[in-house]
Amino acid sequence: MTFKWIEKPSTRRNFLKGAGGISAGALAGFPMPALSQSSEVTIISDENNADALRILRRIAADFEKQSGTKVVINNMDHEAHKTAIRNYLVAGAPDVCFWFSGNRMRAFVTRGLFDDISDLFEKGKYKDVLGATTGAVTVDGKQYGLPTGGTMWGMFYRKDVFAEHGLTVPATWDEFLAYGQKSKAAGLIPVSIGTKELWPAAGWFDQMNLRINGLDKHFALMNGKMAYTDPALTPVFDHWEELIKQGFFTPDQTSFGWQEAGAFLAQKKAGMMNLGAFVKATFPEQDLEQLTFAPFPKIDGALDRYEEFSVNSVHIPANAKNKAGAREFLAFFYQPENFGPYLEPGGNVPPRNDLPASKDPLVNAAVESLKTVAGTSQYYDRDTDPDMAQAGLVGFQEFMAKPERRDAILQRLEGTRRRIFKI
Repeated sequence: MTFKWIEKPSTRRNFLKGAGGISAGALAGFPMPALSQSSEVTIISDENNADALRILRRIAADFEKQSGTKVVINNMDHEAHKTAIRNYLVAGAPDVCFWFSGNRMRAFVTRGLFDDISDLFEKGKYKDVLGATTGAVTVDGKQYGLPTGGTMWGMFYRKDVFAEHGLTVPATWDEFLAYGQKSKAAGLIPVSIGTKELWPAAGWFDQMNLRINGLDKHFALMNGKMAYTDPALTPVFDHWEELIKQGFFTPDQTSFGWQEAGAFLAQKKAGMMNLGAFVKATFPEQDLEQLTFAPFPKIDGALDRYEEFSVNSVHIPANAKNKAGAREFLAFFYQPENFGPYLEPGGNVPPRNDLPASKDPLVNAAVESLKTVAGTSQYYDRDTDPDMAQAGLVGFQEFMAKPERRDAILQRLEGTRRRIFKI
């Protein structure tokens, strides 16, 4: 789902304009923090990319050598972390934790569970190098985290598979339907998806709704100001149901996680997949050069183009024991010569505009695509209330599995919305 963060192209360009500019070496004069003399900094991460985790551990080891402060990293399964954080922020908080920005961060800020780190922003002059992404970690003018990379959602496909079967990238709905027929005739799943963890179905809904109703109505729905039974949503589910009836998606998709669904794409069993660039984790190294990206097809050609762009972040819990050490570690972690290499393996769009251009063509394609969008919406299940998130995710998954139950599903979603927003 979404948080309300809208950036126009000019601001987005300011955010991205330095992506190919200053090298880490040119920033050797970046001021080093006064390193902590405290005994230990504890970190909880949810990094599922082995190379990125290795670099994070290397950064922690370098910090230990320079500061004399021990760093303990506890890395959790990404999905398990989404539940665990609700408990450990209240009792047994680490000094640093990785999470998401936007509404998901705001939910913990309003409960007093994330520390205000505006002082760290000021000391590091981060607003000068972050530009638009500062807003993703800001609540009421104060900063509560550091953005750690963006993920551009879209349609990923293999260049060699498209060439082998004579497929073309669909830019419109009619072209998308034609692509589906041609890919099925070639023995391919048109769109691979795995909804065992639910959220990919909600991500698909978000992209459909952005293409049919635009950004303002999408935010109105996410913020409880529009009903799930509103007539504006009828064409979203009509278009979605058309794809389901034509057999566009992975059979038994509720049995597969996104990794298994990504493997269908990697193994040339599927034509396309709607996700972020982290799908590359399912590809063997020698095949990565074949993986590429295209925006989700247009449905209403008169609408401006809006895209899903999710931003992860790192935070200091309000109940952390060593907040001074945590600030010093984050300042060290966020230096370009450390932060840049950490971002590279995961296919993250860099939030800082003073990092060198990525070696990953998927990242650079996302950077270029973002320059032309009219606005962005961050996908992820909302944290206004866990029940709302669960109801939405399960509802969208059920629709993919049983579209004939549309009315019952929408009524249940609407009932949950009314309860949460006390309508």
